[in-house]
Amino acid sequence: MTAQTPQPTSHTGAGAPAGRVLMLALATIGFALNFWAWALLSPLGPHFKESLRLTSFQQALLVAVPVIVGSLGRVPVGALTDRFGGRVMFPLVSAATIVPVLYLGLVGHTSLIALLAGGFFLGIGGTAFAVGVPFVGAWFPPERRGLAIGVFGAGMGGTAISALTTVNLVKADGVAAPFVVTAIVLAVYAVVAAALLRDAPGRVVPTGSMAGQLRATARLSVTWRASALYAVAFGGYVAFSVYLPTYLKTGYALTPADAANRMAGFVLVAVVMRPVGGWLSDRWGPTRVLSAALTVIVLGAAVQSFTPALAGLGTMAFLVMAAALGAASGATFALVALVAPAGRVGAVSGVVGAAGGLGGFVPPLVMGSLYGAYGSYAVGLVLLALVAAGALAFTLTSVRRAVGRLATRPPTSLEASHHV
Repeated sequence: MTAQTPQPTSHTGAGAPAGRVLMLALATIGFALNFWAWALLSPLGPHFKESLRLTSFQQALLVAVPVIVGSLGRVPVGALTDRFGGRVMFPLVSAATIVPVLYLGLVGHTSLIALLAGGFFLGIGGTAFAVGVPFVGAWFPPERRGLAIGVFGAGMGGTAISALTTVNLVKADGVAAPFVVTAIVLAVYAVVAAALLRDAPGRVVPTGSMAGQLRATARLSVTWRASALYAVAFGGYVAFSVYLPTYLKTGYALTPADAANRMAGFVLVAVVMRPVGGWLSDRWGPTRVLSAALTVIVLGAAVQSFTPALAGLGTMAFLVMAAALGAASGATFALVALVAPAGRVGAVSGVVGAAGGLGGFVPPLVMGSLYGAYGSYAVGLVLLALVAAGALAFTLTSVRRAVGRLATRPPTSLEASHHV
């Protein structure tokens, strides 16, 4: 059966605007907690490298596996959210993530194979992003969706929670401690979400099979434009958030705790700037925000390729890149909210989110391999600058033309959105 035109379905939801704020808050908290779980292995990369005598590539693979699984999983989870709504999917994803979290904490941290197996299923937590975008977007009018989805996207700060707490909990109470704590918090959230979450009244529910829905999503050019941009913006953020502790420990001889704290600072800057990117996109348009942010990323990566002193220029380069990556991530989903057809926002978000996660999967492997070959990270940062420059050129040409065509069409025309 092929996908048919989405039909609006009435739901009993919370009242607006107070209901909108509550739903946004619950979704953001859920995203943050699932991302906390998703990022548990990253701060422990140096610990496992020493205790299990891993190579640089094996360490990079360990922290990258949850990223790729969480990324690919967003495609079906986004489509399922279009069908069943965030009220069902948020508690379900949160509860499912508890299983690999407990496995890793209690029995799955004694060998590389066990860690990789646990990390594979830990990727479930990373799919929460594809639940929240359509859920939040349905609650807000188009002129406020950029900011709302940007606020939701700030839940990616869950990786900062992991960075700030994981190493300290391991030192205080052993390897199992951060995993058990995270599992308990996820269980509480799953219960609260099941009790309080409501889908937006009039939420558009697609008809037809999920396979047909995904095929229709694949035919939308906005899916691939936004995917390319998000692979650079959010992919860069994910890559730094999982690999920065290793980079700082290896390149600047920092202690694991110091490296994790600095990574948390990077994450917090990006988190703060994500809703700012969405808000600026509501005011000035996503292409302008993307263009400015990508220019900053090019310059920051070029500067850091020379490995400047961390106390001055190096820290500034990383923080500026964090701000730009956060703003660009918010602007990308402001673009999705602007042009994706109603009833397909979840599916489009799933594909775009997968691209972002995959964009974060490759760089840690590349950086680990390059450092193993050359004893330097410079080439990897030059590659980041070149990729960001390509994304900037793409934004200034193809994306700008597509958004310009949309502006000349009736804003309520679903048919027009299919051709953007």
